[in-house]
Amino acid sequence: MSTILVTGGAGFIGSHTTEALLDRGDDVVCLDNFDDYYSPQRKRANIAPLMGRPGYVLVEGDIRDQDALEALFQAHRPARIVHTAAMAGVRYSIQHPGLYESVNVRGTLDVLEMARRYDVENVVFASTSSIYGARQQVPFREDDRVDWPVSPYAATKRACELLAYTYHHLHGLNFTALRFFTVYGPRGRPDMAPYLFTEAVFRGTELKMFGDGSSSRDYTYIDDVVQGIVAAIDRSLGYEIINLGNSRTVLLRDFIALVEDLVGRKANVVQHPMPPGDVPRTCADISRAQRLLGYDPQTSFEEGMARFVDWYRTVVVAPGQECAGR
Repeated sequence: MSTILVTGGAGFIGSHTTEALLDRGDDVVCLDNFDDYYSPQRKRANIAPLMGRPGYVLVEGDIRDQDALEALFQAHRPARIVHTAAMAGVRYSIQHPGLYESVNVRGTLDVLEMARRYDVENVVFASTSSIYGARQQVPFREDDRVDWPVSPYAATKRACELLAYTYHHLHGLNFTALRFFTVYGPRGRPDMAPYLFTEAVFRGTELKMFGDGSSSRDYTYIDDVVQGIVAAIDRSLGYEIINLGNSRTVLLRDFIALVEDLVGRKANVVQHPMPPGDVPRTCADISRAQRLLGYDPQTSFEEGMARFVDWYRTVVVAPGQECAGR
């Protein structure tokens, strides 16, 4: 198999993708700068089982460092790229728009330029359902108009999709943007609802419920997303935008009730106003993914959250601390 570069390869989605690629025999170069948006130690723990595996190389660096990128491409000549490196998070982007523009837009431009110069066969890009904004009509389809992003994070991801089309048009670059719908699972980011809710219920601390509990999300389990990513990296599709979701929505209040059932403890729910940048609902039309990628998500939200809570109990909760707050 060929060498695949995974940018942001120590993060949640990147580390799971890397593991899947190694398992099938690919050589993988992981590029990560271990940014402190959340604990770098968590990211190092994500890749600890991969260190020393045949075909795995870790390069510590920033996608905005053109000299470092040049050295990486000269040394490893990746044939394909899974580009997950980015500043994530809607709410943080409102406070730090310049940082998001720099990392997400300029960093992606640098990756695209390297892909052009080194004749990369295919680039798969981690995009987001946030691009669809505060749409009322569901499900979200890839040909919907997306001219009204409601956060800098969403706007930067859309800008990356547009830049990539230019590289496809001018240079024939194969590029697939995968719009992820709220990915969760073991090693999930600590700033996202599955982690935050589980932690709050375990610890007996305040669980912040934004709005009245009627908002909804299309939650997609990590194994299903990785299946879609691997399928996309194996297919040169020209230029494509493809939703990867579960195509099933979960109400916020039902989500909280599920976590209570799985943990075996009532949540200390405190209602807060909806923050700016949040959207009321997401729901993916996945027919294009099914047609082009053979995408077939298998994991129900109930099953996926049970796995996540088991991981949290085993890996995150300190021995002897689980009963705290009962």
